[in-house]
Amino acid sequence: MPEIKVTPLGAGQDVGRSCILVSIGGKNVMLDCGMHMGYNDDRRFPDFSYITQNGRLTEFLDCVIISHFHLDHCGALPYMSEMVGFDGPIYMTHPTKAICPILLEDYRKITVDKKGETNFFTSQMIKDCMKKVVAVNLHQTVQVDDELEIKAYYAGHVLGAGMFQIKVGSESVVYTGDYNMTPDRHLGAAWIDKCRPDLLITESTYATTIRDSKRCRERDFLKKVHETVEKGGKVLIPVFALGRAQELCILLETFWERMNLKAPIYFSTGLTEKANHYYKLFITWTNQKIRKTFVQRNMFEFKHIKAFDRAFADNPGPMVVFATPGMLHAGQSLQIFRKWAGNEKNMVIMPGYCVQGTVGHKILSGQRKLEMEGRQTLEVKMQVEYMSFSAHADAKGIMQLIRQAEPRNVLLVHGEAKKMEFLKQKIEQEFRIQCFMPFNGETATIVTNPNIPVDISLGLLKKESALSLVPDAKKPRLMHGTLIMKDNSLRLVSPEQALKEIGLSEHQLRFTCRVHIQDSHKEQETVLRIYNHLKSVLKDRSVQHLPDGSIMVESILLQVSTNSEDPGTKDLLISWTYQDEELGSFLTSVLKKGLPQVTS
Repeated sequence: MPEIKVTPLGAGQDVGRSCILVSIGGKNVMLDCGMHMGYNDDRRFPDFSYITQNGRLTEFLDCVIISHFHLDHCGALPYMSEMVGFDGPIYMTHPTKAICPILLEDYRKITVDKKGETNFFTSQMIKDCMKKVVAVNLHQTVQVDDELEIKAYYAGHVLGAGMFQIKVGSESVVYTGDYNMTPDRHLGAAWIDKCRPDLLITESTYATTIRDSKRCRERDFLKKVHETVEKGGKVLIPVFALGRAQELCILLETFWERMNLKAPIYFSTGLTEKANHYYKLFITWTNQKIRKTFVQRNMFEFKHIKAFDRAFADNPGPMVVFATPGMLHAGQSLQIFRKWAGNEKNMVIMPGYCVQGTVGHKILSGQRKLEMEGRQTLEVKMQVEYMSFSAHADAKGIMQLIRQAEPRNVLLVHGEAKKMEFLKQKIEQEFRIQCFMPFNGETATIVTNPNIPVDISLGLLKKESALSLVPDAKKPRLMHGTLIMKDNSLRLVSPEQALKEIGLSEHQLRFTCRVHIQDSHKEQETVLRIYNHLKSVLKDRSVQHLPDGSIMVESILLQVSTNSEDPGTKDLLISWTYQDEELGSFLTSVLKKGLPQVTS
């Protein structure tokens, strides 16, 4: 049986370092190539030695697909393509291709230039890696080679995020990457058609969560920010440069405008200015409202939000600062956090998921004494709030996507083991399909039953439907016909049509069986006795006594002759076509039992 094999090198019962290997129809595809934010050593990259111990990856992989620009999905790409070695095509959407190198360069600066780490990719490697990228449009079918094709669907989540369908022959896999089933202030909801893949690989970050209404969360967020600012406190909102950042900026901008507030709002410079530039450039990827109002007003040009300067962190008085990155694991957000953590008037609002090992995860777990670099201890007195503005699907959203795509199997990645287990049971109960959740390095094997499409000729359909009185649409039907394979397509036609197309004359194949009957009557009398016996046994069949002395039952021919050696024995020759094999076998068994005795 054909099978699909899936091995996570990252994101198997874990969040971070997404990298999934899929083998389908003899092709090998790598889905995402991310970095783990919780590690500062080799564990931050996926273990590519699983693919090959030495040498480049080019001969082992047909292509790489990147779902979106977040570093836990694309952060290891230059390392994989330039340091390990891969020269094949790397597919991603146009916005991902534009934004990915900016985020990679920014992360490289933090890691190499500021922290002085080695065994990391260079600026040139990022440029060389991006030369291998092929940008794809939504709903565009891209032929990777003669057999492998891919297609991108809209995933919401962040600008340019895509879900990808991978197809080889009649086998297919859909990989969701990260997605969001509810629209927000700047992006639409994820969408996929009823493509019925053999396997759906879905993220499960919020596998057990069902989020409350978005409006309540927005109101809560604005209330907390407003209260802190009114009391003279400072609010730090750690975000990733794209996605939630724009979402919350639009929210605060409209609130500040409405309430006529004067406290300054700042945003980490450089990166976000570029980010907003890309939002303007790829306006078609945003939601309907933004696209409609874009002509009169660009939602990404903010009146109240100014660029942040490092010196502003020490300014007295209230302020709101959006700083990157979002998990407080490095960069400007961590520097500001260290400065403001000691004052209980201040507040940090974590708007998204934090990976284990990051400062963000530690403070959300309730830690108030943090060991920082250089063995310093930082006491956290500021208020810590978690508000899910996460652009991931919750449990309800994941179930909704399964309902939409109707896969034959589901595989969970990008989540925590316990939560995954709960969702796995729910999926198996509700949809009655198999659900897998392999850990990193474990291979899940999904056996597929490929459907082979066959066109049926109208003539054959009419002929078959005439044979049955009332056809039942829900019941499978057995059809007799001739299968013609031409130009990679299959057709089922009537034998007559097939012979005509091929230019052959028809030969009829008949089965013949000889039965001996003990009967001392004359030949004509024996024929008459057989005829009457069959008429009584086969009441609903056509039984005919022909002028030449033979008997016809449907297409079955019976001929009687006297045995030359024993006149008391009659030889019966029964002949039928393969279509009447069942009736022929039945007649043979009836006649083998002999004729009924004649009562005098």
